Amino acid sequence: MKKGFQYCGLLCILLFTSCTTTKYVPEGSYLLNEVHIKTDNKLVKPSNLSMYVRQNPNPRWFSLLNTQLYIYNWSGRDSTKWYNKMLRRIGDAPVIYSAEDTRRSSEEIKKALQNMGYMGASVEYIPVTRKKKLNLTYQVTTGKAYQVRTLQYDIQDVRLEPYLQRDSAETRLKAGMIFDVNVLDAERQRISNNLLNNGFYRFNKDYITYTADTVRGTYQVDLTLHLLKYRQRDDEELRSHPQYTIGTVSFITDYNVIQSSDPGSMEVNDSIHYRGFPIYYNQKLFLRPKVLVNNLSMVPGKPYREQDVQRTYTNFGRLPVLKYTNIRFFESQVGDSLKLNGYVMLTRNKHQSVSFELEGTNSAGDLGAAASVSFQNRNVFRGSETFLIKLRGAYEAVSGLQSSYGQNNYTELGAETSISFPRFMFPFLSTDFRRRIRATTEFGLQYNYQLRPEFTRIVASASWSYRWGLQRLRSQHRIDLLDVNYLYMPHIDSDFENKYLNNDQNYILKYNYEDRFIVRSGYSYVYNSAGRALMNNTLTGNAYSIRFNFESAGNLLFALSKSLKLPQNCDDEYTLFNIPYAQYLKGDFDYATNLMIDSRNSIALHFFAGIAVPYGNASMVPFEKRYFSGGANSVRGWSVRSLGPGSFEGDGNFLNQSGDIKLDASVEYRTRLFWKFRGAVFIDAGNIWTIRNYDSQKGGLFRFNTFYKQIAVAYGVGLRLDLDFFVLRFDGGMKAINPVCGPGKERYPIIHPRFGRDFAFHFAVGYPF
Repeated sequence: MKKGFQYCGLLCILLFTSCTTTKYVPEGSYLLNEVHIKTDNKLVKPSNLSMYVRQNPNPRWFSLLNTQLYIYNWSGRDSTKWYNKMLRRIGDAPVIYSAEDTRRSSEEIKKALQNMGYMGASVEYIPVTRKKKLNLTYQVTTGKAYQVRTLQYDIQDVRLEPYLQRDSAETRLKAGMIFDVNVLDAERQRISNNLLNNGFYRFNKDYITYTADTVRGTYQVDLTLHLLKYRQRDDEELRSHPQYTIGTVSFITDYNVIQSSDPGSMEVNDSIHYRGFPIYYNQKLFLRPKVLVNNLSMVPGKPYREQDVQRTYTNFGRLPVLKYTNIRFFESQVGDSLKLNGYVMLTRNKHQSVSFELEGTNSAGDLGAAASVSFQNRNVFRGSETFLIKLRGAYEAVSGLQSSYGQNNYTELGAETSISFPRFMFPFLSTDFRRRIRATTEFGLQYNYQLRPEFTRIVASASWSYRWGLQRLRSQHRIDLLDVNYLYMPHIDSDFENKYLNNDQNYILKYNYEDRFIVRSGYSYVYNSAGRALMNNTLTGNAYSIRFNFESAGNLLFALSKSLKLPQNCDDEYTLFNIPYAQYLKGDFDYATNLMIDSRNSIALHFFAGIAVPYGNASMVPFEKRYFSGGANSVRGWSVRSLGPGSFEGDGNFLNQSGDIKLDASVEYRTRLFWKFRGAVFIDAGNIWTIRNYDSQKGGLFRFNTFYKQIAVAYGVGLRLDLDFFVLRFDGGMKAINPVCGPGKERYPIIHPRFGRDFAFHFAVGYPF
């Protein structure tokens, strides 16, 4: 195996070195090999100036390998042959150094430095050639930054002055600051936003200008901010900025985006008035008037506020029954008062849909198939309530079982239904609270029937939850107010029961094959710094995400059982309808970040920590709530559910390879290869542990003085096909440190790797974190 790796590596080296990178570089020209930016000022980072460089070298895989340039150079001179065309299409043509682009880049860098306040900055570009390659360095000398000595305001429209004074604490400008044009422009936008939220509908940042006077012989600037009067056209006289209030607000519920956006030209057949709001429609009003008005944030008679308009867009965008929302304003004047009459034009979505799904399954080599059909209605009660019902069936041929079982097939039948309301449905909540937190309320029911040769299991559940988002989709909250799960085992094969369940060594297995209630509540919080950029696939910079989950089960039931002094069963458990219930606390934390190196390379970091503690009425956390390690989203040198807990080597029973504590950490270097393909190299570390000493999980107990010795480490490579709407991922991991093995070389397979023993392949959809 080792020789095989050596031969493969040698072959790759020969392929890459068999042709020169300058094969298609014309005589007298140079291949742009490297570009560097160096500055003499720690406050000015080269990474902030790289966007102004017009010409960059050929992209490199993992910032090291010029693979695509090599592929291009493999092509022959005859561009008419198909294989040469293919190689050139996959590869990248050499970037030929351009003196003109370099000169313009240096000018752009200099302008950017001047905008930062370094008026005397200079940029020198230094090309260094070697054979037909050229390394380019931009040497930046910033000089001393200009600072604002005095700050004055010239408010030509006295009507606006009170609004600026009330908001002066938020200003970005102050004496002593660096004279940064970017900060000045941000202050223009901030003032504009403030005035737009106080009725000045026609205001924009072009009415704000600056005058900067430098003091001779110093690096000081006297800055004056000018706020100009209003003039719509150049031939008009200057006057005070008009301030508008909201007049009438009307709804048009059958708006066709293809037709004219002028409400006066739209065809409507009927209308009603609800609480003073006209509502126009063609044939039948598909939304209740109360729903329309409750999602409106603009208030007639109040000053126009841009943030109310955006909040109205957000509110109606949450309604699944709507496809598009458009808001138009028309000016009118009543006496000396200026009004904005608004029209909220709504385009309906399809109310009902039916979908079918087919999938193949593979459980430890046992092949099967599954199918599901679902029906969705997005407007059940004319309030954009979404009703879903889904039926699912699966079949799998089970191998490796003893012949005493009556059949060797696995059958699963399931049904689920849910209904969600786009509002916070809870008694005693004020209208202001419901408007401030636009939550979705969801009720759900699920039923799952599993028929295996060894047993028959039924899982039924009912849930009541809320979810809502804040801060431009950056943060998401979810409250599971009540989630009731019932596990029922109507049949267990006698041979299976005698062999596995009536064995004191298989306590975990026995515990999870008994009838049980799980009555839980929980809260989860997700924050993603990318916000809408992540949803729109426009992420270009660094980003991070935080996930926090907490849940508890059985506490209220246990308190009632204790206070009422209810009887316990033979295992000293309180019961509900003669069925024991689980009691535990569980919390976990997840952090992931993506650090951009350049447009094609990034480093992704991930950390996860979780703990689940059974107590009171339970000696163990139910299997569905325990942690596992290994697999496509964990330590990838191990297959799913095959690592841990601790130094436990496994006994073939996946239930025993679960734990109460989990730690995971990963570092992944990601690179763009070609077309839709992405590559990665990664290092994973982590494991799971138990908080109690179970006979069936020897070596799995968490101890502060030994747990760090039981952390598994893996390394590997990955190939991803990024199709924008989903990602297909293929990862191959190798064990580096194996906690199962004792001291010696077997513990460190990275030193003596064996492919058949240490390799694990993973196929998954989506990135690991």
